[in-house]
Amino acid sequence: MFMLDIMMSLIFFLLLIICVLVGVA
Repeated sequence: MFMLDIMMSLIFFLLLIICVLVGVA
């Protein structure tokens, strides 16, 4: 349960960073 929750958070964080980088670029 905890591992899945952590993975979901990491994926969401990575997507957020990618969106920011694309927005800046």
